[in-house]
Amino acid sequence: MKKQKHYIFLGCEILCREAYHCASVSENLIDIRLIEQGLHDIGEEKMCKKLQQKIDAVDVEKYEAILLGYGLCNNGIRGLHSKIPLVIPRAHDCITLLLGSKEKYEDYFTKNPGTFFMSVGWIERAKDHLSNPESTTSRMGMATYEEYMEKYGQDKAEYLMDILNDELKNYSKLAYIDTHVGDFNHYKDKVKKDARQKGWEYEELDGSTELILNMMNGRWDERNYLVVQPGQSIEPSYDSKIINAHNGSKQMC
Repeated sequence: MKKQKHYIFLGCEILCREAYHCASVSENLIDIRLIEQGLHDIGEEKMCKKLQQKIDAVDVEKYEAILLGYGLCNNGIRGLHSKIPLVIPRAHDCITLLLGSKEKYEDYFTKNPGTFFMSVGWIERAKDHLSNPESTTSRMGMATYEEYMEKYGQDKAEYLMDILNDELKNYSKLAYIDTHVGDFNHYKDKVKKDARQKGWEYEELDGSTELILNMMNGRWDERNYLVVQPGQSIEPSYDSKIINAHNGSKQMC
């Protein structure tokens, strides 16, 4: 019988439902530690430092590998390193993890420019970041005028909507990614309503938990995953691989 492995998953809370679902059906023993959404909004250096602190806090005697539930995320994982193997999906961001492969993401993105992606996790976990006007959700205008009114009052709500118009002009579609973890038709209805209010097209995409589950099951093929060994660190590859392992630590974090 195959020996069960013990891994820890460190991931963005956007992947909360998918991560716990995959852990529940994984053939290995998986501990999960979720990290607050929005790290990619605070800048590359600060994001890397926060993630490295989480990695350094892991009990390396307890686990056989650390599974990182992040993509490259604007270079926010560059320089990360660990005392035990660190496994990362080859992904630009969390949308790849929700769709199931970098190829699917790249194909859709190429054919559908101007698309803003949503999921259960984005709806449930990103809403508290409306208080930060520098966050992705605020900058992309994902709050409604009424939500800004309630939070800030009329004058500031009008101001925020005005300064968002320039960034919104490049978007024309809201795509809801359904990873089939639970039944959330009410969230689909919400995204449809948001699309109508903006005059955007709405589309539902067939998502997948394949990348997350295979990572938890230890199926780390080179096409989809990078395994960073002790003494190595993560660096961008600027090609289809997205990330590479660098021998030695680049003191980014």
